[in-house]
Amino acid sequence: MKRFAALFNAIDQSTKTTVKVAALSDYFSAAPDDDRLWTIALFSGRRPKRAVTTTKLREWGAERANIPLWLFEESYSIVGDLAETITLVLPPNPTQDDQSLAAWIAALREIYTQDEEARKAFVLDAWTTLGGTERFIFNKLITGGFRVGVSQKLMTRALSRATGKPEPELAHRLMGNWHPDDTTWHGLVEAEDASADASRPYPFYLAYGLEAEPQELGDPQDWRAEWKWDGIRGQLILRDGAYFVWSRGEELMTDRFPELARAVDFMPDGTVLDGELLVWPGGQPAPSSFNALQARIGRKTVPKKLLAEAPVVLHAYDLLEWQGQDIRSRPFAERRALLEQACAALPDDAPIRLSPQLTFPTWDALADQRATA
Repeated sequence: MKRFAALFNAIDQSTKTTVKVAALSDYFSAAPDDDRLWTIALFSGRRPKRAVTTTKLREWGAERANIPLWLFEESYSIVGDLAETITLVLPPNPTQDDQSLAAWIAALREIYTQDEEARKAFVLDAWTTLGGTERFIFNKLITGGFRVGVSQKLMTRALSRATGKPEPELAHRLMGNWHPDDTTWHGLVEAEDASADASRPYPFYLAYGLEAEPQELGDPQDWRAEWKWDGIRGQLILRDGAYFVWSRGEELMTDRFPELARAVDFMPDGTVLDGELLVWPGGQPAPSSFNALQARIGRKTVPKKLLAEAPVVLHAYDLLEWQGQDIRSRPFAERRALLEQACAALPDDAPIRLSPQLTFPTWDALADQRATA
């Protein structure tokens, strides 16, 4: 835990990207494999389940600090963070423990199945054993609220520096539905077949608003434009004869969109499409409103009536993988040409539609089209 605490301090106490990348790179180069794996998991939101209720933690924290519960509650309301409040009110002591991060997480997960008396004994012992940042991290882990200011991009940059692997490859490896329980550091980061999981999506590249007028972008012929549709950003993955649907939030949503299963009949195996999931009933010139899609979002199983009333299609605007090859490094014009070729013969009832592009000789002409939205 000491090594991880030192990393946490280095990241938390600096706003400079170079400092954070250097700290992460040094950590990934030297830490034990299990700790490195759990660090990636924690920094990407894969936290252990909360093993103790916040009510009990407040009671035990007040008891261990030898203060009345009302005083603890007053302190909590001012500090605003339970883990930090506990760290501040407990008697200070130096860390007397050399267990690894992975060992502490394993112990935390083990008490999840134990009774309240055993949980309390474990927590009080940990508070006695740990001090400083290590105690704060333990509190964050046990409350299920561990977060740190590290983006996925920054983490992959540090991993690339530590391992020598390209950033795009590492970003792809870290996507998907993996967990430390079902992989290893070697399997996730180092193995040659780490990206063999058929369902694994590619990182989503997000769009950002312009900070100035479009005219400052230069020649409009160097740019592409299309309508922004009001649906759910998603990737449709066709591999090993199966289909998978991922949302931008890295949620596997395949079961919610069974109509997309027919995509395997129209696209070759080894295809990954990036686009917008929209409700688009057959015969309609345009998709339905987002309200129609909301009825589908909250359901993990979809009744036939809803499938008929609100059929979903993928409005594709980029091609990320073609015939099993990652083509993200190719110019967009090439990927678009392949996408148009792939969609050229699609029948009207296919669950995939090509997102049309707008033609605009000048930026003013594009502004006129935008005004019709």
